[in-house]
Amino acid sequence: MSDDFDCSDIDNHLGKTMDFSPLREAIAPNDIRRWVHAMHYPNLAHFDPGHAEASVWGRLVAPQSFAIATDDGHGAAPACVGKIANSHLLFGGDEWWFYGPRIEPGDVITNTRIPFDYTVKQTGFGPTCFQRGDNNYSNQKGEEIARQRSTSIRYRAAAGGDNVKTDDFEEPEWTDEALEEMEERRFAWVRMLHDLGNKERWWDDVAVGDQLPERVFGPHSIASFATEWRAYIVNTWGTLDLRKQDLEGLGFTREMAGYENDPDMLKVNPFLTDGAYYGPSRGHLFAKYARRIGMPRGYGYGASMGSWVTDYLSGWAGQHGMVVHSVANYRGPALTGDVTIQTAEVTEKSVDADGRHLIHVKHLMKNQKGTTMCTGSAEVALPKKTG
Repeated sequence: MSDDFDCSDIDNHLGKTMDFSPLREAIAPNDIRRWVHAMHYPNLAHFDPGHAEASVWGRLVAPQSFAIATDDGHGAAPACVGKIANSHLLFGGDEWWFYGPRIEPGDVITNTRIPFDYTVKQTGFGPTCFQRGDNNYSNQKGEEIARQRSTSIRYRAAAGGDNVKTDDFEEPEWTDEALEEMEERRFAWVRMLHDLGNKERWWDDVAVGDQLPERVFGPHSIASFATEWRAYIVNTWGTLDLRKQDLEGLGFTREMAGYENDPDMLKVNPFLTDGAYYGPSRGHLFAKYARRIGMPRGYGYGASMGSWVTDYLSGWAGQHGMVVHSVANYRGPALTGDVTIQTAEVTEKSVDADGRHLIHVKHLMKNQKGTTMCTGSAEVALPKKTG
């Protein structure tokens, strides 16, 4: 390990439960509706009263992806502990285990966060720390909802700006005809959700080699990223009883640290606490700061990308199915002006020790140029026909 990239302070935090920022109020119906809108997930069961009442749940419940919306750090907190001097951070991926209970209005979610491990490798950024940490989400009844094992990528700040792809500074131009075609492709997946409705997708009817329906959405924009940002509950003033953080103490440069979600500054000058404009998150919305950490222009949130994976698979599974485990490795960001295209292939069918009938898939996320954004695998439980 190079002398100017010392990660040894992380060892002081591994395996130790962190503090967290509890919700001040229970989950509200509009928290869920805001989330599915922001995540481009038009599943009527999660926002329309009539469809929610007619659903298998008989009421409004959140999609599986919603747990991360209740955290104060998009799930990255336990993967960002320990000081690495003069460093930047990007979200590198997620692994999820889902246990069954759904989040619904009236719930109060607790996240028990434990730093897990880290390793240092040589990448295009030079010495790079891949750090993992666990988020354990449960409700007020003590029911375990999900575990999220997040991966952060931490690297020397100087390496960020040195690795920007200048060819990607300009957004792509979309003709009216191209946008109309993209709209038709986007609606095809929405139509799949409507056609499945409250019905079962049977395990018996799925075969190895089957291709899941394509999901397309975008083009992404500063407006769409800002909509995503506001759907994470913490990103509205006063919603969480915020813990005190020291971002500079973690090694963030001063311009990328600031007072994001600082509980003391929130009472003095709340404008400075909004990460959309100041601090480590502002690179998402401002190209000037995106380029300082290695991104060519405004880019989307890793936590949102993980939610897109969960929504894609659970939307296909339907109300009687469930994503039980997934792995998502982020290879490239969603940039302003780009379109996201999701596909997946069935690779295996199995029955696990608990008797669940599982569909194994390999999933892929690319943009309109064919650039890989995310790869991974998942297991989805589906109902089995009787007889």
